[in-house]
Amino acid sequence: MSWIDIGHIDEVPLRGARLVKTHIGCIAVFRTAETEVYAATNSCPHKGGPLSEGIVHGQSVTCPLHNWVFDLNTGEAQGADDGRITTYPVRLEEGRILLDDSAVTRRSAA
Repeated sequence: MSWIDIGHIDEVPLRGARLVKTHIGCIAVFRTAETEVYAATNSCPHKGGPLSEGIVHGQSVTCPLHNWVFDLNTGEAQGADDGRITTYPVRLEEGRILLDDSAVTRRSAA
């Protein structure tokens, strides 16, 4: 895997998110704990709600428009039949958030 440095973990608020612009669109980076981050598509499949503006809780995010809840590990919607978001591999290295470059070049973020 090839990794892209997208910033320091302190640039993402605890239990919050920030957007990272890529050539395929914006990806939301979620910080669920002091040293725990996830990356996923920013758009809810239901009505396109901006997930980076949603509520981060546990290892999930709730869409700000219609309260769909997504597991940040799998991308699966909890309690919705067809709901799923794309997740992307990320890791932390010395406080830096690294995003898998190959994952964002072979998948669509929206």
